[in-house]
Amino acid sequence: MKAGKLITGLVSGAAIGAAIGLLFAPKKGADTRKSITESGDSYFKGAKGKMNDLSESLNQKVEAIKERSKAATTGSKVEEKYHETKADIHDMRAS
Repeated sequence: MKAGKLITGLVSGAAIGAAIGLLFAPKKGADTRKSITESGDSYFKGAKGKMNDLSESLNQKVEAIKERSKAATTGSKVEEKYHETKADIHDMRAS
């Protein structure tokens, strides 16, 4: 998460710097507003794409963890250990 926040901060800072630079550039107001709008749209499209990629990646990782967990709980070794432990507890109570 720290790297994500750093990247977000850097990109946001760059966008703000670009916007400020455009405001002080010797262009007509309409041209400057158009440039700011285009830059903002580009920034938001890029951010949205990155968020979608991150979301997809996280979903894939969660699904992989679920599959591994499901496979581990249905594995014969886990069931065997469960039954051994249950028998040991039963024997301890009987003694």
